[in-house]
Order: sequence, then C-alpha cells, then structure tokens
Amino acid sequence: MAPDPDAALMLAFQRGDAGAFRTLFERHARAMVSFCHHFVRDAARAEELAQDVFVKLHESAARYRPSARFKTFLYRIASNHCLNELRRAEYGARRAVDGAEPADPDALPSPAASPEEAARGAALERAVGEFLALLPEKQRAALVLCRLEGLSYEEIAEVLDTSVSAVKSLVHRATVAAADALAPRGAARKEALS
Repeated sequence: MAPDPDAALMLAFQRGDAGAFRTLFERHARAMVSFCHHFVRDAARAEELAQDVFVKLHESAARYRPSARFKTFLYRIASNHCLNELRRAEYGARRAVDGAEPADPDALPSPAASPEEAARGAALERAVGEFLALLPEKQRAALVLCRLEGLSYEEIAEVLDTSVSAVKSLVHRATVAAADALAPRGAARKEALS
C-alpha cells in the first residue's frame, strides 16, 4: 500500500505541528461540507457539522493510529456525527418547520447549461435529496460513502463499523430503492422527449 500523505500529516499534528492540521482541514473541509449536506440537506447546518467534525478530529488526534487510510478515519468521525445529528429529535422537529432547503452551493448548474437543463438538473437534485432523506440511516451512509465519496466496501465497513457483506447489502438495497424511486422520473422524461 502506498504511503498515505494525510496519515503523515495527522502524525505530524500528533507531534505538535499545527500547520499539518491546517493542511488537513484545507484538503478535506469542502468534501466534509458536501458529505454532511447529503445528510442534513441544509447548507448552513452542513457547514456547522463539518466544523464539528474537524473539532472532533482535533480532539481525537492522540488516539489516531495509521492502521487505515486517514480518509477512512475522517469519514468515520463524520458519519457518526451526521448519524447522531439525524437521531436528535430537535433536528427532525426543525426540518418539519423549515420545509424548504437551501440549495447546495456546490451543485449550481454550469454556465453553459440551458435554462431547461438547469431546471431538470435542479429537479433531479431535489428528487435525489428527498430520496436520500427517506433511506434508513445506515443505507444512506453506505450509499453516500460508496457512490458519492468513492470509498471502497472495505473502507465503508471500517467507517460504519460493520462487515463488508453488510456494506454490500446496504448499498445494494439503497441502489434498488433509488432505481425504484427515480424510475418514474426517467419514464416521464422519455415521454416528454417523444
């Protein structure tokens, strides 16, 4: 296995190099905000959660051991934090009152997109977000880590503290549910294009 430069940075931070932690933050902050957004679908709250993840990373630095990739360690902290956020009754009550969700700033349409393409993209993004919100927590985490964050089944198993076969099952069930939930959108689009 190739050396993990992020693991080296975390070990440098353990030895007192504050700049190493700053570098880790700069490398992973945007990805953490995006990851958290998949759970809470609120841009401001996702930024707060991502900051919390880095506070927890800072606090857990002494316990870090480079037995796995740094990214796996970071996503484990982020997954646990986001799942705990979803379990809090306050979050569910706030979501019911707020209703509409702010757009994900990283999901803005490209300037070359036509208004129709931008509208279809925004509608699809909303549908995917609504679908993700309906998935059971572990399925959502496994699907986001696999399909959106690109982690391997082995890494996801480490992040979620479960077996590889359980991860495969979670991702499969979530993928089948996504196909079922989003299939009517594809059929409607084909019909509109005919």
